[in-house]
Amino acid sequence: MSESLNLNETPAFSDWAENWHAINWQLAHQTVRELQVRIAKATQAKQWRKVKALQRLLTRSFSARALAVKRVTENRGKNTPGVDGESWSTPNTKWQAISRLQRQGYKPKPLRRVYIPKANGKRRPLGIPTMLDRAMQALYLLALEPVSETTADRNSYGFRPMRSTADAIEQLFVNLSRKHSAQWVLEGDIQGCFDNISHDWLLANIPLDKTVLRKWLKAGFMESNHLYRTEAGTPQGGIISPVLANMALDGLEDVLLARFGQKNTKASYKTKVNYVRYADDFVITGISKELLVEEVQPLVEAFMAERGLQLSPEKTVVTHIKDGFDFLGQNVRKYNDKLLIKPSRKNMRHHLQKLKEIVRKNRTSEQGILIKQLNPVIRGWANYHQHIVAVDTFKYVDYRIWKLLWRWSCRRHKNRSKRWVKRRYFHRVDGVDWVFQAVYVDDGATRLIKSTDTKIQRHRKIKAEANPYAPEYESYFEQRLEYVWKHSVAGRKKLISLWVRQLKRCPMCKQFITSETGWNIHHVLERHKGGSDKLENLVLLHPNCHRQLHVVDCSGQKLMERLEMCS
Repeated sequence: MSESLNLNETPAFSDWAENWHAINWQLAHQTVRELQVRIAKATQAKQWRKVKALQRLLTRSFSARALAVKRVTENRGKNTPGVDGESWSTPNTKWQAISRLQRQGYKPKPLRRVYIPKANGKRRPLGIPTMLDRAMQALYLLALEPVSETTADRNSYGFRPMRSTADAIEQLFVNLSRKHSAQWVLEGDIQGCFDNISHDWLLANIPLDKTVLRKWLKAGFMESNHLYRTEAGTPQGGIISPVLANMALDGLEDVLLARFGQKNTKASYKTKVNYVRYADDFVITGISKELLVEEVQPLVEAFMAERGLQLSPEKTVVTHIKDGFDFLGQNVRKYNDKLLIKPSRKNMRHHLQKLKEIVRKNRTSEQGILIKQLNPVIRGWANYHQHIVAVDTFKYVDYRIWKLLWRWSCRRHKNRSKRWVKRRYFHRVDGVDWVFQAVYVDDGATRLIKSTDTKIQRHRKIKAEANPYAPEYESYFEQRLEYVWKHSVAGRKKLISLWVRQLKRCPMCKQFITSETGWNIHHVLERHKGGSDKLENLVLLHPNCHRQLHVVDCSGQKLMERLEMCS
């Protein structure tokens, strides 16, 4: 083995830090990042023995273990325990957890089975691992993700860093919008994808520690105090499960290209076969229905059969583009040879039903409370559809919301006139009448937003071959991060100004601040000491860095020095 691998023992805890808040997160991120880049390079060169050695070095490092614990104690499920009822909510438990992330003697516990509702009224099974198992999965994911991103299909967009549903929809527009584009579409749906992936295939083909992977796959789940074995599938709810499922489905695009010709070749122009996948939903275009049914679908079925999967007969259909089809909550259809993508009716009805349920549950609540619950739902739905032809749908949704709120207002005051009700709940603001706004000011969040407040903007698709672990794409992903982040917090000018001033990074750990990492706004001079809310007194920090700052009692002067270094 090359000496450059530096396979030395991991430094003792005392060489790094003395407690959780003393950890140098900047150094931890830097150490892990360097190893991930080397893993990606080795994967690209197909040096699998080197990949394995680097993965072993990464998973044994203090930095990776600390970041794994940090991830599982800061995400949305941090307070949801597994079958052992354990949670890591204090700095001391987090610090002790780092030393527990050891391969030797590790035995995962069964998952706690719960059910979450689906849009069609059914329930989806979800397995909740213990905190220790989640952290171990997060640790090994740090070593596996550089491999998965290097070997991934070009047009796979689900559960991948810096990729979204908007990228998948934009790629569909590229494939179908031209005058001479393919006219037929195969809508593919895999039957119980997560529950049926072959364990034998995963163990034979996933470049990860086989012993640990086998233990996860065979851990089983607990339901009604009974232990059930798992003979197939990946544990839904586990941090590493989406990446395992993606890697199982990767390769289909290469199979199609090998059979029907590389892009922009003579063979590809004859068949017009293009492929787009988001998680376990995919779309394949073709020049004719016969081509898709007789040649493409059997090829896809054979590919899935190797992995223990099969297509759903009910949901896998071939459709003409003039009839249109729904994909990721949006309808793709050609009208007189012009491709238009709109919010699907099913998605819109589900959104309105959700709003109706919120209004129903708040029949006796104050107006300001109702507004605070409605605004995030309206904003989130509108932001999701802001890149497509959605203006008319937005207007219709706003009208339906107005009807809901007018009925809500009138029911509260049955003995009052409609004119009085209108004056009580609806106001004229900036020349606009019928604005649903609370009569008192409460944190400035009293006005109901409208879907039409969201500006329609064409989405800029990510480069298909871009790899976040390849050094040559470093500057591209920095620009991409700025584009995505500014759109996600559109309208919050102060927040964007702070973020740009800090060059998108947290001054404590020097890592990027993103929608996934979250952020806190810190006052350099505390408000109880006379500090203001002006930009010069504000700093954006990661939540964990914010807590660390208060624990170590870093002075405002030191923080500003770090901010200057960052900028």
